[in-house]
Amino acid sequence: MIVCHANVSRSIIAEALLKKMLAARGRDDVIVTSGGIAAYARDSSLVSMDARLVLREDAIEISPEATACDLKRHRDRLLEADIIVTMTSEQKRMLACFPESDGKDVLTLAEAAGEAGDVEDPAGRDEDFYRACRDQIRRCLIKAIDRLAPP
Repeated sequence: MIVCHANVSRSIIAEALLKKMLAARGRDDVIVTSGGIAAYARDSSLVSMDARLVLREDAIEISPEATACDLKRHRDRLLEADIIVTMTSEQKRMLACFPESDGKDVLTLAEAAGEAGDVEDPAGRDEDFYRACRDQIRRCLIKAIDRLAPP
């Protein structure tokens, strides 16, 4: 489970990139999902057009019908997760309010990659910032993939 605030940019990008990386390894045994935990996360929010555009550069198409998942309403998804990866340390702290995450391996993407820091929210920023965000997520996923989906 990949978590960010609204589930319209960062977690969508991370989910799509991780799915592509796993498929390239022939891994169809790992289910990757994402969701938002902020007060303003809403089911049916549209995926960011900028996120869609930078993913197209990686030959990843997000369905026009794709929408966000509000984890406040779908707590069962947290229960189903083996590992929960957040984009920021703030989101990791926010998960403490979700008893469904108790006992789970919860870490930031940077921690999973053996790094420090957060993946900044690209909302309201230009396309270059979205690209930099995507590239940071990709770099961390490459370093973390064996931890997130052990061979």
